[in-house]
Amino acid sequence: MANHYRYIIFYKPYGVLSQFTQETPKHRTLKDYIQVQDVYPVGRLDWDSEGLLLLTNDGQLQHRLAHPRFGHERTYWVQVERIPDVDAINQLQTGVEIQNYRTQPAQVKLLLEAPPLPERNPPIRFRKNIPTAWLEMTLTEGKNRQVRRMTAAVGFPTLRLVRVSIAHLHLDGLQLGEWRDLMSAELEFLDKLPKKTKNLLRR
Repeated sequence: MANHYRYIIFYKPYGVLSQFTQETPKHRTLKDYIQVQDVYPVGRLDWDSEGLLLLTNDGQLQHRLAHPRFGHERTYWVQVERIPDVDAINQLQTGVEIQNYRTQPAQVKLLLEAPPLPERNPPIRFRKNIPTAWLEMTLTEGKNRQVRRMTAAVGFPTLRLVRVSIAHLHLDGLQLGEWRDLMSAELEFLDKLPKKTKNLLRR
């Protein structure tokens, strides 16, 4: 990959917009954390979601990772209200209807204990009489607010959402609000991703 390209992985906190320009004083932006010129997020992570965000100035890579044709896996840890039963998990795995769209099959499992995450600021709303549970969900598509809409469709609203990986990239070793350049092994893997983008740019 050319030397002038930058590839950055960022652990986005809750309440941060996945952009560098501020729309309202209420939200922080990437500019509050990353002082690197001319890099842009690959895909998006909602302001109320946390976790892995990849940024680059490599336009070809942005198209390869963001375009649904290539179906790169994205894994999320999802805290939901109440404890999903087997039927709900099966529905999430096979596909649910959200906004006139049926989701693609996904990998979904109930975690036996809460994953090792920092406290969210502000914390989720806690209701003493209603238990919560954590799911690990791996999707190959990224519709708008898809994970939240999927868990709501089966009756278990999302309380907290953290993206922990995109393809082979993981948050390992990054603290909340930190970023780093990708390592050479990670870049080599990115370089092997499909490159047939010519016809994909007409979106």
